[in-house]
Amino acid sequence: MKVSKYLSRHLRHQPERIGLVLDPQGWVAVDELLRAMDRHGMPVSRAELEHVVATNDKRRFAVDGDRIRASQGHTVDVDLGLPPATPPAHLHHGTVAPCLGAIRAEGLRPMNRHHVHLSPDRETASRVGARRGRPVVLTVEAGAMHDDGHVFHVSANGVWLTDAVPPRYLRFPG
Repeated sequence: MKVSKYLSRHLRHQPERIGLVLDPQGWVAVDELLRAMDRHGMPVSRAELEHVVATNDKRRFAVDGDRIRASQGHTVDVDLGLPPATPPAHLHHGTVAPCLGAIRAEGLRPMNRHHVHLSPDRETASRVGARRGRPVVLTVEAGAMHDDGHVFHVSANGVWLTDAVPPRYLRFPG
């Protein structure tokens, strides 16, 4: 878990902190990443890295040959090159009760990320919301959004991405 969090921090948010430069699509050479991790007190073998990537329950990382990147969730400027995709009728978003007032007023915004992250099922959204407290799962009328011209993408690990979700497309529990 420790290596996974380290990778997330440096492949999504702060590559410069360990001297990495991501390419425009967020990729970096695996060997370069391993050298940077070693220089900054997180020595990991290639086999250990491959194990973390393969066993990460959220499949947060993608490997393509000798390159690695985070699948989504970047705060640094990258273009993942994901094609537009047609979403299912409903997607879900996990949050916590203190955020509901702002969400009712403004909808879902990407905040410091490039996109709003949506889950294909309520269970995944609940796990996402639970990271910050007791989860509240919102239903997103993704099919209607798409019909109205909103663009969706789906990352390699099944997370749906869109620029924002206006309040009119949200369904709140209860």
